Amino acid sequence: MSINSFLKRGILVKQACSKEEIEDLLKIVERDLHDSKISEVSYDWQFGIAYNAALKLATILVRSAGYRIKGQGHHMNTIALISEFLGKDKKEYSDYLDTCRRKRNTVEYDCVGGATEQDVKELQDFVLELQKHVQEYLDE
Repeated sequence: MSINSFLKRGILVKQACSKEEIEDLLKIVERDLHDSKISEVSYDWQFGIAYNAALKLATILVRSAGYRIKGQGHHMNTIALISEFLGKDKKEYSDYLDTCRRKRNTVEYDCVGGATEQDVKELQDFVLELQKHVQEYLDE
């Protein structure tokens, strides 16, 4: 779905963003990426923390462009917009992170043990890759 269709449906609204807001969100990404590596917590929780870092990166894309997601499905809609900002060739980023969103919901609300060490490592690596692209986007 395009930015214009999100705007027409009222899912996305124009809202100014400050440099300080982006800097704070970038700090959250760093904190969460670091905290997701704490081995004393479960893989489920490590996965959830790494997911939050990735979600914040997607939020940075939306906010730095002067928009805010509104209403239900905030995570899903934020994730869906990644390729709108980074380019259509990054649609797999949205697809992967949406899969992570569903897994995170399962381990957060439904059951224990849904995330593995490999899931956590894969998501952490994804966060680093997405972080690089988001920084390039911000630098432009």
